[in-house]
Amino acid sequence: MWSSITVQHRLKLLSLVSTTLLFSLASFPILTETLNSDVLAQTPTTETSPLPASPFPSLSPIEPLPEMLVPSLSTIPIFYPNNIYPNNSPLRPLTSNRSGSLLSIEIPCQAQVENIQQKLQACQQFLAIHRQIGDRIGESVTLSNIALIYRELGNYDRALNFYQQALAIQTAIGSRASEAATLNNIGLTYHEVGEYSQALNFYQQALAIHKEIGNRVSEGRTLNNLAELYSQLGQYSQAREFYQQALAVIKVTKDTTNLGNTLHNIGLLHQKLNQFPQALEYYQQALAIRKNINDRTGEGTTLSNIALVYDNLGQHSQALDSLKQALAILTEVGNRVGVGNALDSMGTVYKSLGDYTSALEYYQQALVILKEIGNRGLERVTLSNIASALESQNQPELAIVFYKQSVNVTEAIRKNLRSLPREQQESYTKTVADTYRTLADILLKQNRILEAQQVIDLLKIQELNDYLGNVRGNEQTSQGVELLPQEQKLTADYAAIQNRAIQLGKELAELRKIPEANRTPAQATRIAEIVKAQEAIAAEFNAFIRSPEVQASIAAQSPIVRDGSISLRRLKNIQDNLQRLGKGAVLLYPLILEDRLELIITTADSPPIRRTVSVERSELNRAIVEFRSALQNPDADAKIPAQKLYKWLIKPLENDLIQAEAQTLIYAPDEQLRYIPLAALHDGKQWLVERFRINYITADSLTDFNTQPPDKPQVLAAGFTKGSYTFRIGDREFFFSGLPFAAREVDNLVTIFPNSLKLLDGEFSRNATVPRLNDYNIVHLATHAAFVVGQPNDSFILFGNGDRVTLPDVENWRLTNVDLVVLSACETGIGGKLGNGEEILGFGYLIQEAGAKAAIASLWSVSDGGTQALMDAFYTALSSSKTVGTKTNITKAEALRQAQIELITRNYSAVGQHRGIGIQGRTRNNLPLQISDRLNHPYYWSSFILIGNGL
Repeated sequence: MWSSITVQHRLKLLSLVSTTLLFSLASFPILTETLNSDVLAQTPTTETSPLPASPFPSLSPIEPLPEMLVPSLSTIPIFYPNNIYPNNSPLRPLTSNRSGSLLSIEIPCQAQVENIQQKLQACQQFLAIHRQIGDRIGESVTLSNIALIYRELGNYDRALNFYQQALAIQTAIGSRASEAATLNNIGLTYHEVGEYSQALNFYQQALAIHKEIGNRVSEGRTLNNLAELYSQLGQYSQAREFYQQALAVIKVTKDTTNLGNTLHNIGLLHQKLNQFPQALEYYQQALAIRKNINDRTGEGTTLSNIALVYDNLGQHSQALDSLKQALAILTEVGNRVGVGNALDSMGTVYKSLGDYTSALEYYQQALVILKEIGNRGLERVTLSNIASALESQNQPELAIVFYKQSVNVTEAIRKNLRSLPREQQESYTKTVADTYRTLADILLKQNRILEAQQVIDLLKIQELNDYLGNVRGNEQTSQGVELLPQEQKLTADYAAIQNRAIQLGKELAELRKIPEANRTPAQATRIAEIVKAQEAIAAEFNAFIRSPEVQASIAAQSPIVRDGSISLRRLKNIQDNLQRLGKGAVLLYPLILEDRLELIITTADSPPIRRTVSVERSELNRAIVEFRSALQNPDADAKIPAQKLYKWLIKPLENDLIQAEAQTLIYAPDEQLRYIPLAALHDGKQWLVERFRINYITADSLTDFNTQPPDKPQVLAAGFTKGSYTFRIGDREFFFSGLPFAAREVDNLVTIFPNSLKLLDGEFSRNATVPRLNDYNIVHLATHAAFVVGQPNDSFILFGNGDRVTLPDVENWRLTNVDLVVLSACETGIGGKLGNGEEILGFGYLIQEAGAKAAIASLWSVSDGGTQALMDAFYTALSSSKTVGTKTNITKAEALRQAQIELITRNYSAVGQHRGIGIQGRTRNNLPLQISDRLNHPYYWSSFILIGNGL
């Protein structure tokens, strides 16, 4: 369209258009999907709006977050974003389609384009013209707009690429304010995809420039972004500090938009901590400001969050009043996401009141809107809420249908997780994980074991995603949970009702875009007809779930019908995997529920078997802590707590294991069971490892049991042996010194496998080590590592020169040729703090995701010399099956078992008389007597677990 326009005409046109193109914005993520921010577009970006008369609040003390914070409501409170506009930018903000994301671009001059692809095409045309005429400023602005569009499309890699191009130009021409804004947006993009360390880096660079050039308004808004980042990381003291700094800046700049956002987000911080009175105080002050500046969308958002606070305080009538106000405002401004979320909240409040009919009506209305606008993140929450309401009405079979739909929406989202904004990835993590656990619970109560096992497997993947934020699963998991034939018919019938409601909703939304004063009589009549029809559909939904046809369909799902209906493909896959692992392999899945422990065991020849243990979660967790404490103290008697846990975890399965002739337990532990080694359970006569090989997995569906180990091991052996390093991560300070016995550990390994590469201390650096990892099939790192409760960036592996890598860094390693990665000095549960064990699960997953077949890691840091003894025995056993002329075939799982038994019994003959004498001699000669005489205590041998393919 530009080919016939002269350069002079282009210059004249661009002088007009450049005033309409939006510069890059930095903003907060939102906990629902998105919010409109028309009022932000109309609010001046400089210091023009006066502050309200109320004084600035002081932050209330923030108490430590409870160890297990579970939201009392599935409905999610909302973050509200802040925007940054450079003070020296000639560009002005326009109407916003999505808050904190793409803003609409007027092309040319004033014509608003709805289609995002048209916006992208127009920007690309402008970019070509800017480059042709040498307009560097216009080029950088257009690059930033293209980046915003790609963020809107979920293509974050391309967004970052265009931001970097804009940043290079801004740096070159010395546009410091523009440079800072782009740095902020790069940080925001990393923030959205959960790469928090990168986000923090760019936010800090932006903040430094804001301070340098005296751009206080942007400084306050970046401080707000930083506060929100720390809040999402769970580092609430740092979040509080940055909120205080933001408030101090706002006091000077009179930036009322930022003040409203900051007060709102401080309220949300208190709400996260269940400090509801303080949350209410801040929300009410934010509400007053938003009313004062006529921020209607912000007003509706804050009212929605206030309602959730009232509901948590048991003040249900106030909650309903707030939600009615929020619904009116959000409907008026056309914020469909906000309306859907508010309707869902209405359902939740009515559910709290025990009015399930009203709750289901509002959930149904919410679901129609959320499906209409394609907000899958909130759709899965509302489906789960419908299921919960049905469960409360003693309709478990019908509840299962909706819980399954919620899980399947989640799995569909996971297929394309990278394109999902971070706020959707993490807003509902606890709610979503609870949905999986609740579904498995109900299925087990209905004795639908195979279905429950599939849900538990998906739960492991969901927990991985909650921790790592980018776990996509695979072809098998993306299919979700299978619907039985009767469930498929029920879902199809329900979808037909929904589709009618969705079509009516779309028509109503279009009609309501017309100002009331401009509507024709026919349009007004049609609006009234649609509203009446929607009410009828809501009543039809309630009649549908109570209809004789639906009840008859549900009743038809007898166990015989269900078993005949379920696809045997999944069971066959599990049994094929067990057969590959050799005779006697069984799969063990425990599931911890509030009132009981469920054990599911599957063999190569039979369908899953369920055993229920009557032990409450709290009692089980106390026993786990007691057992772990005894294991970590070589002077303690670990057998008593070991026998208590054996009674709960293994004894109920004794007969099943005997009938299956079990030799290998493929074990997928749940929650805090991940912090204790199954090998160290005791039956009163012997340790469990003396009876079984034990092979941990993250999830059956994520584990490759097809690959056989290499015939000729080639080992990269590295160790941190001397020196010390001190560093801080978050609010924790770490001090690590070299491992004196690590040198002998590495030397012994090199002796066992001559084709090894040895790297010690300064040679053992990140740059020298990581590029070489994939040249070897065994990677042994005798160094400190810590898997810390919290965020993946808090967990790390330490190199011999002081370098560190975090768990997300491990994901970028290439380990496709590696059969086994060993970390021989890991720690978990640092400071005595146990979470759900996602950090352990996450390590195993990332190692396998990078291409390695298995990993061995320790659950606590074992005595340096004790580790050397176990590793010496392990590699000696492993090498015995690789010796030319031998007929043995010792797997990794069996080699670890033999090494552990050798320390328990002090009998090293299992690896051969000559080899055994060598190990025994090295142990006696190299270890202090107080260690060598006590190696049979589980402190020394049980800490090490094998995760992944144990062949």
